[in-house]
Amino acid sequence: MPVTSVESDAEALTMTLVADFPVAPERLWAVFTDPRQLERFWGPPGWPATFEAFDFRVGGRAIYSMTSPQGESAGGVWEFTAIDEPRGFEVIDAFADEKGQVIEGMPSMRMVFSFDATPEGARLTNVTHFASADALEQVVAMGMVEGMTLATNQLDAVLQGLRDFAQGKGTQLEILDDQHVRITRLIDGPRELVWRAHVDPDLMRQWMLGPDGWRMTVSDVDATVGGRYRIAWEPEPGTEGEGFGFDGETLLIDEPRRIVQTEHMTGTDYPSTTNDLSFYEEDGVTLVTLLIEYPDAATRDAVLATGMIEGMEKSFQRMERLVLV
Repeated sequence: MPVTSVESDAEALTMTLVADFPVAPERLWAVFTDPRQLERFWGPPGWPATFEAFDFRVGGRAIYSMTSPQGESAGGVWEFTAIDEPRGFEVIDAFADEKGQVIEGMPSMRMVFSFDATPEGARLTNVTHFASADALEQVVAMGMVEGMTLATNQLDAVLQGLRDFAQGKGTQLEILDDQHVRITRLIDGPRELVWRAHVDPDLMRQWMLGPDGWRMTVSDVDATVGGRYRIAWEPEPGTEGEGFGFDGETLLIDEPRRIVQTEHMTGTDYPSTTNDLSFYEEDGVTLVTLLIEYPDAATRDAVLATGMIEGMEKSFQRMERLVLV
């Protein structure tokens, strides 16, 4: 992981994050000063950011919001106070409402972003300065350390480009913590078609089958917020196994970028998971990212032990071969 340390200093009233990357400092500068690239990592998994405004000049403001899988929104605003291209910049970071107005009573912080050359590439140093010990304690209690670490660790895919980062690697699994895993797969096709393949029942029946020898027998999908879905599979004659299925509710739709749904194994009392599926296109290929929230580590491990990743890879191969042609 790129992040090497995150340390808070109660005496200096600072929190310092350090991360190393195999790119030039100018590449880091470009990522942090382009709102479309910032949106791909500024926000921990499950809370992607959208920058509604980005006036990159001293005295200018950037306004952003982060949206949870349940549709909750948390906003922020940066006021740019210093710019030293390509070595770094400073902002006053504050909590903001849906109109981009600073929320009174919430702490504001001075954040300093520095990009320095190293023998291996570049180092990001992010120092956050707080006005008081109470402000520092408040944001730490809100999960700022974990959030910034998870967000910064998403930078690799942005810095390298999708083809270099993921092409030829198949379906990749990352265990983020006891409750969350992230699954990624680069698909050789445009985002609009990959999106349709995930929400169109006719297309789903062609590829979303897991290992060879299975068929989808139920594909009732209402891909609207609040809509329900149910999908089920049965083994083909000669294939061992028992039929199973899933049902759930669509919580959030941002076509063709993101869809969030609950997932429950039909006919069981197993707890539901929250599946946060996002799509990002670059240079004619689409990165599919699935963030799954499990109720606990035991459930996470039990599901992963079923061979889920191998089944997903078979399905994605089938999508590229049969659907995206």
